[in-house]
Amino acid sequence: DAAFEAIMAGRIQKGDVLVIRFEGPKGSPGMPEMLSPGAALVGSGLGKDVALVTDGRFSGASHGIMVGHVTPEAAAGGPIGLLVEGDMVTVRPATRELSVALSDEELAKRRAEWRPPAARPGTFGVLAKYAAQVRSAHVGATTS
Repeated sequence: DAAFEAIMAGRIQKGDVLVIRFEGPKGSPGMPEMLSPGAALVGSGLGKDVALVTDGRFSGASHGIMVGHVTPEAAAGGPIGLLVEGDMVTVRPATRELSVALSDEELAKRRAEWRPPAARPGTFGVLAKYAAQVRSAHVGATTS
């Protein structure tokens, strides 16, 4: 929601990399599609100039510079969960590279300070069990 609002408010500019975290199978059971923010980028004329990076998923309807299913996901302690606003993220689609301009020391510091997020509102019962047991998106987001 915050990413969509930022796009619509004009706070996202050409050359930005928009990172949406905690949308993977653990962080957002069901792993929602990121169609709205992607469509908002295209609709605002930024589809070719702004990369969208997420641990959520995309469908075949998405257009632009989209990097989805990032694993390990933020809710599992993946590096995407260590990013903060202003970090210099680089996306190189031709070589399938995603990187951040942070030292190993800074990443280690952030990892030491990282804490798992609280469960999303509405994540209880079967969804809570799923979130606790689900495997990474790169192996199918299935339970064992």
